[in-house]
Amino acid sequence: MKISTKGRYGLTIMMALAKKSGEGPVSLKSIAKEHDLSEHYLEQLIAPLRNALLVKSVRGAYGGYMLAKEAKQITAGDIIRVLEGPISPVEVLEDEEPAKRDLWIKIRDAVKDVLDNTTLDDLANFKTEGEQEYYMFYI
Repeated sequence: MKISTKGRYGLTIMMALAKKSGEGPVSLKSIAKEHDLSEHYLEQLIAPLRNALLVKSVRGAYGGYMLAKEAKQITAGDIIRVLEGPISPVEVLEDEEPAKRDLWIKIRDAVKDVLDNTTLDDLANFKTEGEQEYYMFYI
């Protein structure tokens, strides 16, 4: 399964909204500018997210978009499914060898597990665990 720009940019939008949660509506223009993305493309992605009740829009001069639920209640899987469709890295065929079919099902379930157990809050507040030290070996 390859996640397209729809899924990537959709996560970007949702993470930006989560980071500014509680600060009022956020314009797509500001998200596009901050992340160097096409505002027109983000407008196409926000509609399905709004239809899925993940975001809500606020009209007016200071309008924009806000999360419709708390970031802890929205998973990466929710966002990816809305924008990309069902999560299925490999099509499982019934007439396939049982060992391979079992492998494809395990891969699908592992991907679903990661996406469904990673919340928008996790993504928005992600912090790296420090810089990794690199060792120099002299021979």
